Amino acid sequence: MNNKSLAVVIPVYNEHENITECLGKLKEILNKSMRQYEIICVDDGSKDGTTEILLKLAKQDSRVKVVIFRRNFGQTAAMSAGFDFASGDIIITMDADLQNRPEDIPRLIELVEKGYDVVCGWRKHRKDGLFLRRIPSYIANKIVSFVTGVKLHDHGCTLRAYRTELVKKIKLYGEMHRFLPALLVWQGADLIEIEVGHAPRIRGKSKYGIFRTFKVMLDLITVKLLTSYSTKPIYMFGGAGSILLFFSFIVFLVVAYRVLVMRSLSATPLIFIMVILVISGIQMILTGLLAEINIRTFFDIKDKPIYNVKDKINF
Repeated sequence: MNNKSLAVVIPVYNEHENITECLGKLKEILNKSMRQYEIICVDDGSKDGTTEILLKLAKQDSRVKVVIFRRNFGQTAAMSAGFDFASGDIIITMDADLQNRPEDIPRLIELVEKGYDVVCGWRKHRKDGLFLRRIPSYIANKIVSFVTGVKLHDHGCTLRAYRTELVKKIKLYGEMHRFLPALLVWQGADLIEIEVGHAPRIRGKSKYGIFRTFKVMLDLITVKLLTSYSTKPIYMFGGAGSILLFFSFIVFLVVAYRVLVMRSLSATPLIFIMVILVISGIQMILTGLLAEINIRTFFDIKDKPIYNVKDKINF
């Protein structure tokens, strides 16, 4: 029997209809593993009675530990809190909506013990809506894989296993939790992806929507900047500046040709407007990226938490 202990981190937000059954199934699987384990439920500001249910479950079993946020801080903050308070050798993350199958957890653990640092679930046969969930997810996964260079079929699957010592070194904010495997791979972690089951949501309301995909894309830009250019920003900003200079030179040639050869100024105002818009757009993007760098520096240096804990139970 392997001695590695487990910590299962579950972000919970308004899941009063599912959380009891979720923990029941999870404990049934974990008890069979004959390992020491803890289940850390991070209540992300629930308002539907979930908190009271979690407190009752924690009172019945000391291995169920609860972190209660003062308000809703988001899934990334909940993940980060779970990582901060976890004490197991291996951290498993999963959703509380009964769509992840606890039966897949032993396979994740087995691969970690074989030497992998990160094991990601792939919901190959998803039970979500085609147009609002599966198609946008497919497109987003392709884009994330291309930008990060980490080829996963399912960057959004919460069911994953990590070596604890690795994830505790990563500071998360925004929607960065979904890019955690890529961040770890960039630091040299060994990753593998396996197919896992996926069940349709029977009770409760999904917290995900198509508009969240746009937030993911914005965070993807930030991740790419912080990992590829944080120590050499001149490569990015210098490259962008060079492109602008080259473009300006092309415009200059066009204007010069129209003025000196064609003796016409009819298109000149449109050209000026185009140049102004292009430069302004790029300046806005670069300013946003600079702000993200400053925010990252602020969190790293000041060690400012991205969540506020109201209470902790069974710690």
